[in-house]
Amino acid sequence: MATILNIETATKNCSVSLAKDGKTLAIQELNDGNYSHAEKLHPFIQKVLEEANVSNNQIDAVAVSKGPGSYTGLRIGVSAAKGLCFSFDKPLISIETLQSLAHQLTAEEGVIVPMLDARRMEVYSAVYDTNYKQVREIKAEIIDENSFQEYLQKGKVYFLGDGAEKCKEIITHENAVFLDAKYPSAKEMSQLSFDKYKKNDIEDVAYFEPFYLKDFVVTPEKKR
Repeated sequence: MATILNIETATKNCSVSLAKDGKTLAIQELNDGNYSHAEKLHPFIQKVLEEANVSNNQIDAVAVSKGPGSYTGLRIGVSAAKGLCFSFDKPLISIETLQSLAHQLTAEEGVIVPMLDARRMEVYSAVYDTNYKQVREIKAEIIDENSFQEYLQKGKVYFLGDGAEKCKEIITHENAVFLDAKYPSAKEMSQLSFDKYKKNDIEDVAYFEPFYLKDFVVTPEKKR
């Protein structure tokens, strides 16, 4: 038996769920087009605990989306998760953001490509088979007309995530299928975090850092 708090802040979707043995008991999330995690995250945590009638010290672990994704979003989520783990002496579990995003789709054939928007025509992506086994590593890549051809020539390729939207006009192969309005959510983390908990696959709370994939770059403000 395990009650796990799941935190997802890698994109514009601020999402928190509370799950028991892999089943979501309560969820709070908001994607209003802004990065409002700093204001919304802690109230969402309290709301899911209250809804499930669970106190902070009754959770068995805290899981957090590890990235890649928004630098600021990841920092906020990981800081909150580590703070809870330190305060209540609970283990920390990390979940790959693209892996949980892939679980939003059930497919019988082809491959699943979760994509997160990086900058311009660049995305963070990975490739999974229909059993959610990773068949290509996570990487940052600039999308062009030749992207993912090795998979598109073999069968259906399902693209989802906020990075997929900007690829529609470039990846035009007949086997390309785009799913709109898909963002990483703490809902899909529920089973993934429970699976890791059962295997005692946990992080060192003191030294854990998000998986940024790329260095943070500050863009200078344009002169008016």
